[in-house]
Amino acid sequence: MDRRDSLKSLVFGSIGVGVLLQGCVSGVDSETVANSLKKFNYGRTPSEKEYDKLLFSKKCFTNNQMTLISKISNLILPPNEFGSINDAEVPELIEFMAKDIPSYETPLKEGLVALNQNSNEKFKKVFIDCDESQQKSILDLMAYPDPDLSSSEQSEDVKWFSLFRNLTMTGYYTSKVGIEELGYKGNTPNVWDGVPQDVLDQYGLSYDQDWLDKCVDQTKRNDVAEWDEQGNLIT
Repeated sequence: MDRRDSLKSLVFGSIGVGVLLQGCVSGVDSETVANSLKKFNYGRTPSEKEYDKLLFSKKCFTNNQMTLISKISNLILPPNEFGSINDAEVPELIEFMAKDIPSYETPLKEGLVALNQNSNEKFKKVFIDCDESQQKSILDLMAYPDPDLSSSEQSEDVKWFSLFRNLTMTGYYTSKVGIEELGYKGNTPNVWDGVPQDVLDQYGLSYDQDWLDKCVDQTKRNDVAEWDEQGNLIT
């Protein structure tokens, strides 16, 4: 954000929250909508596709707000060798959630306004213009809930940061780069050759060779087991 944009943020903050808290409005070009629909075309029903089209056609945050969202998200989860918040498209996810769950929109926008107000009070400049240590000091004031209070009794700043942090973590760790960082493989097919021999020896156990041939023969792994009337395994 350049100085002109920073001054715009200061002006918007001073003339009232109402300007920044207006509802999501149409304003996304048709090509962007089409690309988004194509990207997330994952077995959606006709009604779901129409709903997606409606959401993707709306713009919930200004460009300045999206820049601020990106900055905060990167402070929460800095880039590493796996990727970054932006690689995971976390800012876009946060905006999508604000459009999909209307109850998120106003708190998220109010929090961004409050963040700039806190920054102006403490450092005489908007959050995005502060250096990283100043930005972290501001976030630290709202990052730790009071353990003696219930979630509903926490300050509005703490509630906002908790929501923002949860969306950031969810967006990153459900993305391709986040899943790779976790090392999650999902349901990966493998080959089971039975309990290791050293474990069997440790407990003085052994397989019945007849059962071993039937149950651990990987050449028959796709065969459906059959049983006789007495409950004996046939195949």
